[in-house]
Amino acid sequence: MKRATMLAVTLGLATFVSAQDKDKDKAPAAPAASAQTAPAQPPVGKRPPQAKTQAEFDAYKAAAANTDPAALQKAADDFAAKFPDSELRVLLYRTAMHSYQTANKADQMMEMGRKVLKLDPDDPEALVGVAQVLAERTRETDLDKDQRLDEGTKMALHAVETADTDISVPPGTAQDKIDEYKGFLRSSAYYVLGTIQYTREKYSDAEGYFRKSIDALPSQPDPLAVLRLALSLDKQEKYPEALKFANQAVQMTESNQGSTLASLSRNERDRLVQLTGGTPVKPPANAQNPAPKN
Repeated sequence: MKRATMLAVTLGLATFVSAQDKDKDKAPAAPAASAQTAPAQPPVGKRPPQAKTQAEFDAYKAAAANTDPAALQKAADDFAAKFPDSELRVLLYRTAMHSYQTANKADQMMEMGRKVLKLDPDDPEALVGVAQVLAERTRETDLDKDQRLDEGTKMALHAVETADTDISVPPGTAQDKIDEYKGFLRSSAYYVLGTIQYTREKYSDAEGYFRKSIDALPSQPDPLAVLRLALSLDKQEKYPEALKFANQAVQMTESNQGSTLASLSRNERDRLVQLTGGTPVKPPANAQNPAPKN
């Protein structure tokens, strides 16, 4: 599967939890952070979820402490049953979604994402997560192929919209971190849209979305998006430009040559070298994986 959404976890969850933990010895009416303190910046998106009682908050922390995905899922379900109106349910299910993603368990990841979306249909992380599974785990032989891809497209497009309006940012978060977080969500959503169009053999549309994915987060271009951009150009017989991006993908995976992605990048690069008579580009020493230029 595509890169794990660790940036989203770091900004959307860890910062929130640490803000709660600062006041762990107090009995907060709203422990999710700083209701009494004016933020140093204008509010961004939704306010972070809040606990109503100390007992609810303590139960949330105990559930969130689970590191095994299945145990975390059970703890989230138990918490939701005990506190059926808690705003913190969405945090636990989102954490479980990421935990399953890290464990590469796509079906369970999608199940947790759908639980998040049942509570908050605009949550951009869950929209991207479920759409990603639909895009990458749908096969040509699936009887519901079109339905799955249509649903993934709808979710990814909605995630592009809600990346601006529906993130929960703890007060005091630096603006550059907020911008990076939003860029990551958009990049991931555009990648999903490109993958769906590639599956549908609409290679020109796929090319456009993969370019948007790279441009949405130029400081951290995704090597898989770069490779799939090369493949989309290849399918359109735009071989010289495809070779440029294939070379870029090889450079970006140079430090992990044993990975499947590195092998696929080299294979595509070598194919295009043969087709064009071009030459493979070796990365310079201490290459920083710059974003490809259009």
